[in-house]
Amino acid sequence: MLQQALDFKAENDALYELLKPLSDADFERKTLFKDWTINDVMQHLHYFNYAAHLSLDDEDGILKLLADLRAAGEKGEEMVPYTDRMLDGVRGQALLKLWHDYYENMIGDYEGVDPKKRLKWAGPDMSVLSSVTARLMETWSHAQAIYDVLGTVRQDRDHIKNVAVIGNNTFGWTFINRGEEVPEDRPYLKLTAPSGEVWEFNEPSDSNYIEGAAAEFGQVVTQCRNIGDTSLKVVGDTATKWMAVAQCFAGPARTPPAAGERHRQS
Repeated sequence: MLQQALDFKAENDALYELLKPLSDADFERKTLFKDWTINDVMQHLHYFNYAAHLSLDDEDGILKLLADLRAAGEKGEEMVPYTDRMLDGVRGQALLKLWHDYYENMIGDYEGVDPKKRLKWAGPDMSVLSSVTARLMETWSHAQAIYDVLGTVRQDRDHIKNVAVIGNNTFGWTFINRGEEVPEDRPYLKLTAPSGEVWEFNEPSDSNYIEGAAAEFGQVVTQCRNIGDTSLKVVGDTATKWMAVAQCFAGPARTPPAAGERHRQS
């Protein structure tokens, strides 16, 4: 079994424990992410879990799903109503059960799969390893909006290193996606894991670096937080420029939230 698949399950399990006590009415609470409700977030996560799972062994199926999604977008249908329509409007505890049972079953299908196998996706093809890691990253980042609206302090575990790795690996993508030249001096990262372990990336530098909590770095590169709302120490022009617009996910260039826009609510 791929370790990343087990990490993905662990992140889902933590979110499931958070959501289990909620009433159906609670799922209609609006988050600070685009005013999406908890229902909207969970429909999104479930639908793209399904898509990623489909890509494992049904190339025709995933290509049709992606073509249908693109066609809907070209007709002006936004993501929230589209996924709601695809999932027949399931909400609340029924949605939670659907999502939970599905991810639990899909994990087993990663056993014995070649992690280098190429899979079709909305952007370039990706490996099985990259696909399941992306699902972990998306689950972790979208779940932040739910933790925030519920006023819950998140208890991260060291499997968020997967998010830090994606964040570092997409340094160049952040600039390419914005039509900008990629700086040659990739910043040195010194990140502290939830366990207290220190993770280091890139060449050490005392003039171009980012230092602090790995969870906060993950929040910035997934655009869950503005860099100004973290305690990260950012030194140097390139490090500063990167953290101002960092984007580790696919799709058109997005503007990070403004300072104070995304936060844990009381």
